[in-house]
Amino acid sequence: MTTSSSLPRVLVIANPMSGGGATARRLPEIERALRRHGLRYQISCTTRPGHASVLAAGARARGIDVVAAVGGDGTLNEVAQAWLDADGKLVESPDLALIPSGSGGDFRKTVGLSSSIDEAVARIRYARPRPIDLGVLELSDHEGRPIRRAFVNIASFGVGGLTDEIVNRAPKWLGGKAVFFGGTVLAMLRYKNAEVRVRIDGAPFYEGPIFNVAIANGCYFGGGMKIAPHADPSDGRFEIVAIGDLAKTEVLALSSKIYSGSHLGETGVAVGQGKVVEAEPIHPWTSVLMDVDGEAPGKLPVRATLLPGAIALRA
Repeated sequence: MTTSSSLPRVLVIANPMSGGGATARRLPEIERALRRHGLRYQISCTTRPGHASVLAAGARARGIDVVAAVGGDGTLNEVAQAWLDADGKLVESPDLALIPSGSGGDFRKTVGLSSSIDEAVARIRYARPRPIDLGVLELSDHEGRPIRRAFVNIASFGVGGLTDEIVNRAPKWLGGKAVFFGGTVLAMLRYKNAEVRVRIDGAPFYEGPIFNVAIANGCYFGGGMKIAPHADPSDGRFEIVAIGDLAKTEVLALSSKIYSGSHLGETGVAVGQGKVVEAEPIHPWTSVLMDVDGEAPGKLPVRATLLPGAIALRA
């Protein structure tokens, strides 16, 4: 944390490949904004999956005050892993900032950040850090081994996990909205509603076939769908939204309401709030994939725990 009389030292972590290379093209504009606002900075570009986590984890030892993630929600998710140690415990870390770019930018909508680079950099310089919550998942990877993952925005399971698989194979030059829309349509055509059991804070919440269940810290996922309109990343609880055993035609009819956030209260939609969410497939041979901030790390069973106020966000 810096004092009012000092300028923060900023580590900018950029995924140059995000947004089909759009981030790489925006780096000169980002650097001009950093200079214009008088910030002390270093820009580090990622070269491989997981590299952003490594860069962010080393920031505190280097005296960095703010880690700024440049890219989409996937880059933000990688950076967020640095807030946990190997045992899944919270570690002291620099403040976090977002500089918008990439094919997905759902979390920045929740925190009220526009697509303006200059605005984002100005917030690094002048905004008072505000605490936001961090989610921690204990789940199985695709080979069935236990893993932990942090998440800032939304973790979901059901059609969302299948959508990730399709979206992450798609060419990013198509643009974020087109990729997410196309991936969602293909996933809906292939997906069969899986039977799951979900508990919130130890109490039964949902049991039966689901189309998708979102464990939400932020409001938006999937390229602009307002799945959890009442979610607040600083209120110390998840909003859980389950879309139950709906037919594909029913989901299509509901989709426009999900984009506007007006789907709560509709038939087949259940909503809950809590700090710990546990979910498992009713049939152990069923593979129910997870979507975590737009990434696909594994599958059920899962235990999601909220760490209130874990991150100081400059936004």
